[in-house]
Amino acid sequence: MTAEPAPLLALLRRRIDVEGPLTIATYMADCLGHPIHGYYRMSDPLGARGDFITAPEVSQMFGELIGLWCADLWQRLGAPDPVRLVELGPGRGTLMADALRAARLVPGFRAAIRLHLVETGLVFRRLQAAALAGSGLDPQWHDHWDQVPDDAPTLVIANEFFDALPIRQFQQTEQGWAERCVAADAEGPGLRLILGRATPAIANLIPAGFRDAASGTIVEVAPAALATAAALADRIARRDGGALVIDYGYCRSAPGDTWQALRRHHPVSPLDGPGTADLTAHVDFQALGDIARLQAATVHGPVEQGAFLAALGIRQRAARLRQAGAPDIDAALDRLIAPDQMGSLFKVMALTAPGRPVPAGFSGSL
Repeated sequence: MTAEPAPLLALLRRRIDVEGPLTIATYMADCLGHPIHGYYRMSDPLGARGDFITAPEVSQMFGELIGLWCADLWQRLGAPDPVRLVELGPGRGTLMADALRAARLVPGFRAAIRLHLVETGLVFRRLQAAALAGSGLDPQWHDHWDQVPDDAPTLVIANEFFDALPIRQFQQTEQGWAERCVAADAEGPGLRLILGRATPAIANLIPAGFRDAASGTIVEVAPAALATAAALADRIARRDGGALVIDYGYCRSAPGDTWQALRRHHPVSPLDGPGTADLTAHVDFQALGDIARLQAATVHGPVEQGAFLAALGIRQRAARLRQAGAPDIDAALDRLIAPDQMGSLFKVMALTAPGRPVPAGFSGSL
């Protein structure tokens, strides 16, 4: 079903009239982050009444185990005080609220925390403030990761953050590699995808293993994701700490078109109603890990989410909640770890400073 005309559509068509076709990265950045009409700027798309649901909204177990993972790593690092605890894209604040509640079990951890939330959405910031009102911590909000003070060991949580960072798409043609771009539809009021002109320089943007791919092959590159991963890895390698990246994607780099849009939990065209649907692409964990290693960080994983949560004790936690009379625990457990649900599609990767112990869930126990 086609949505009502989106206010952002007219602005994008005017921009295309002036600048020419837009890269998919530029289009995604406007659709998700436009200061007035951006998808994440002024709305709350989460939950059954929204467009999609994330693991923290499925069950408290997810956030609790992530909180204990952070506290456990903090202990393995020698219990530094202070430690900056950062969440990238915290949504409603559900994950962090659950994480901090569970972290009370580890003496000294909460007292050492300086809490930072990287969030651009005004609605989300209000929801996060409400969720964390009773935490006893005073969170600081930032628009960008690089605004978090660089002066102490840092623990970073990035759950379903990297999938929403803008991507570029390239397609192999008989004339060479060309970029897929968004143009105005000459036969209607909407938008369409076109191929730009193939040039030899574009081949330099394609990962080496795919440059000789067959005609028609599509390759995605995520410059913003790579830049963010490099910045995280650099700080962790220099200042100590760790980062936990949880997202849907693939362990090894692969060609293919994974760009997608969701509205009311159903797939729609990414060009349908710009600014009114969630735009994402699968995360290339191999590319993130490769660039993190270049910054001297140690990479752990990726492993499947189901195996990771099982190693942290989610079945035992589910049993405790079931005994306490919590509803729908079995359904939530299945949703989080079953291979045919989130268990295999979602992957987990950790970054630590060189020489630090292996974090829980990657071989060590919690």
